[in-house]
Amino acid sequence: MNDTRPRLPRLRLSRLRSPRPLAVLAVLSVPVLCAACTTAPAGTTITNVRIIDGTGAPAVAGAVRFVGDSIVAVGDVQPARGDSVVDGGGRVLAPGFIDTHSHHGGGLLETPDALGAVSQGITTIVAGADGSHPYPLAKRIDTLTKVAPSINVAYYAGHGTLREVVMGKDFKRTATPAEVDSMAVLLKQELDAGALGLSTGLEYDPGIYSDRAEVLALAKVAAKAGGRYASHIRSEDRWFWDAIDEIIAVGREAKLPVQVSHIKLGMIPLWGKADSLLALLNNARASGVDITADIYPYPYWHSTLTVLFPKRDFENRAEAERILREIAKPEGLLIGRFEANQTYKGKTVAEIAVMRKEDPASTLMGLIREALAWEAANSGKSGESVVATSMSEGDVARLMTWEHANICSDGNLDGAHPRGFGAFTRVLGKYVREDKVVPLEEAIRKMTSLSAAHVGIKRRGTIAAGQYADLVLFDPATVIDRATPAEPHLVSTGISRVWVNGRTVWAGGKTVASRAGRVIRRGER
Repeated sequence: MNDTRPRLPRLRLSRLRSPRPLAVLAVLSVPVLCAACTTAPAGTTITNVRIIDGTGAPAVAGAVRFVGDSIVAVGDVQPARGDSVVDGGGRVLAPGFIDTHSHHGGGLLETPDALGAVSQGITTIVAGADGSHPYPLAKRIDTLTKVAPSINVAYYAGHGTLREVVMGKDFKRTATPAEVDSMAVLLKQELDAGALGLSTGLEYDPGIYSDRAEVLALAKVAAKAGGRYASHIRSEDRWFWDAIDEIIAVGREAKLPVQVSHIKLGMIPLWGKADSLLALLNNARASGVDITADIYPYPYWHSTLTVLFPKRDFENRAEAERILREIAKPEGLLIGRFEANQTYKGKTVAEIAVMRKEDPASTLMGLIREALAWEAANSGKSGESVVATSMSEGDVARLMTWEHANICSDGNLDGAHPRGFGAFTRVLGKYVREDKVVPLEEAIRKMTSLSAAHVGIKRRGTIAAGQYADLVLFDPATVIDRATPAEPHLVSTGISRVWVNGRTVWAGGKTVASRAGRVIRRGER
């Protein structure tokens, strides 16, 4: 007897030539819906695109269809009846970019459209970086869920925050065993709320006063919960190699994945030693330590003037002179914010020294003195920031090529550093198209699937059936950052459209208030 049941057309999926089995399983384990079937639910089909799926595989011409928040078909796909159809115009369609070290979460409650993030293609941010997170995390997750911003948000639990809760203002010392135990209890609470793991900011107060034993004890708590460890290491300059040794030791002894946050060689005497660093990291990996890194594409960082003095000896002239000689030149210290005298904003220490008719070392010490006085009079509120040029472009490019380094921004929605608006587009424009540091497909992998793997996020980071529909449509021939230290909030060009969980959040050069973002908890699929 003849079978008269309708036969579903077979869809040809894009090639996924990757050694990463999870991306392949996402395609094979989820049924592909029939794009031609009249009973298929209406969705969106993005046609006429070059699909770069995030695995590192070559671009493939085709289309992508999603229904609701999830991708259902990739490759030789025709729209279903009732679908919204977006003509990609031959541009590249990539997975939404995942920012593994982000400060875009600050201000997200007030500006949920997240302009600085979505305009450069970021669809997921990982907050709670550098040892600081909103405490208690469960409360922030509840609030953020109600606000529903335009981007997905995941959190680390910050060591510094836990230390502050337990030790209060008496933090300029090593913690007692009882205090470490109290921090461990709080960390477990935050991990149970969904934190990805533990983050540290060991160059900052209060984490700078911790010892290795304290950090290791808490890392073991994160490991027991299946979490991870991300660290702004104890030194990015003077004691850099000891700091790298510390994070490797944490990974080895706590037996959990460890990530060097915004990896850099932040001191002039360290310039040119990128290969030595990568050899050390590769040797650690060969010995069984799962160590990785993230990196942003700039030779300058953004923090406070006080972080330049690791011993907090702000009146030490010899140290001030060494800083200006070996860490950042006076003309490379650009004041981003200075509440005690706002005329200094946007000027370098070199320029301010001329204004004050004094030598740069005296100016550096004086600025810190005046900022601390302002902060003391304003309930400890931060009163200054600096954008400091401390790295070489050659080292940035070399470290970016490491196969275990993903891209991050370390940026803010309203910060003084251009990375908040341009990190990912700068990679695509400068480091891919102009300087040819990494191929386009590899750069996308470093922004998507590698990022997801490094923080343990599931169902994001690749274009495949069953993955969430976080997508970026861009023109590789024109995409570029425009933000600069002088104008850090200029929006990038070349990003045509961005979807988060299947809803448009950026189109036509403007944010779209779709409120599509979600909070991502550890282990969620």
